[in-house]
Amino acid sequence: MATENFQTKLLAIQRNLLNFAYTLTSNREDAYDLLQDTTLKALDNEQKYVDNVNFKGWVFTIMRNLFINKYRRDARSAVIVDQSDDLYMLNVAQDSGFESPEGAISAKEIHAVLNSFAAELREPFSLFLAGYKYAEIADRLVLPLGTVKSRIFIARKKLQNSLRDYR
Repeated sequence: MATENFQTKLLAIQRNLLNFAYTLTSNREDAYDLLQDTTLKALDNEQKYVDNVNFKGWVFTIMRNLFINKYRRDARSAVIVDQSDDLYMLNVAQDSGFESPEGAISAKEIHAVLNSFAAELREPFSLFLAGYKYAEIADRLVLPLGTVKSRIFIARKKLQNSLRDYR
């Protein structure tokens, strides 16, 4: 496709792209950033566009993928892993994140129930809660992936049954 024709088509759908970006981000500034990133990505990949493909769909797919990738990247960077020897950062009282003492009590009871589980259930479930993926847990504990998923499922169900009266 000729560069001028490509740019003309891209400029023609800018308003539609901005509306779509706003529905994804729910924030005007983020929508403009996403629109700019999408436009740059489309211009950089002009040679990959094939003439008989739906242009609008192609560009919208670029925008959706950029949004999903940014969301996943932000979610990964928000996870904090405490690597201190005694899990000091997890046990700091002033930064507990609970708004009331009742929340802290229920968290203590949840931990008590978790600690009552057998090690074969507690270890995979604790790693899962810490943000590890199933495959990472399986590698770390030298277990088959299906076994890890099964143990996490069983631990979750046992926890739900043990804490049924808190609902």
